[in-house]
Amino acid sequence: MFRMCTSGVIWGVLLVAGTLLPGMARADGPALSATLGFEFASGDYGSGVHTSSVYLPLTVGVAATDRLGFSVEIPYVYQSNSAVNTGVILGSGGQRAGMQKEVAAMNGGHGGSGSMSTAPSGSYGGSASGLGDITAKAGYVLVPEGEFMPRIRPYLFVKFPTGDENKALGTGAFDEGGAVEIFKQLGNWYTFAEAGYTLQGRSSVLPLKDYCSVNAGAGYAVTEALLPMLVVKTSSAPIEGASQLVETRIKLKYLVTGKTSLEGYLAKGWTRSSADFGSGIAVSYDF
Repeated sequence: MFRMCTSGVIWGVLLVAGTLLPGMARADGPALSATLGFEFASGDYGSGVHTSSVYLPLTVGVAATDRLGFSVEIPYVYQSNSAVNTGVILGSGGQRAGMQKEVAAMNGGHGGSGSMSTAPSGSYGGSASGLGDITAKAGYVLVPEGEFMPRIRPYLFVKFPTGDENKALGTGAFDEGGAVEIFKQLGNWYTFAEAGYTLQGRSSVLPLKDYCSVNAGAGYAVTEALLPMLVVKTSSAPIEGASQLVETRIKLKYLVTGKTSLEGYLAKGWTRSSADFGSGIAVSYDF
């Protein structure tokens, strides 16, 4: 009953927001943005089988007002074998969301005591690629940033099971959830923190479970255009038998122009179910 009510609320908010969006377009500032990313991760995730994966997300965002924003992420996924699932990953967008890119082990996730998956055994071993799970997101700046007050922005999201679960390109289930972002800049220093919770659907392939996640980071603006940051991402186990996820990232953002930015990162995982290492780059443009 709790899950049905929560799902109804999230779907309702996104539906109403989409209905009101055409009449709320703001007159000033960029109303539309697009980001194309490339993310690579590698590890065995406690399975004993090494897997490399590539995640190519195209994210389109719309700023309806100075406070209200929407986005849709459409990912293309590749992985070197189907012994893991890329539908749940520690992603760059927090809740994504938050976890759209942990690659959690389907085989051997119980420390080698057997398979976590009910997928046909013949599906393992080969590489797979294709459309991943699409995510829609709606956020609102509840408290704007002030001299002493941080910016506080809650958001809701729905993940659609568009990825082929039999090829380990998605979980085969709807996810819903929400998070709260906090951001504050003091001089050249800037910090953020985000805490969220995801309700995962039932999957015929993976023993999914609900999970909470926390991301936080701090950086220093070397120049107006060069912004390095250290980020820590963590979450509880999103799959039965998996470990907690912990990852650190060194990020670098460069503002090419007033409308174009580049961002890259190097990542290191610290737990059994986290990637051993990862990297990524993204280019964003505000229309």
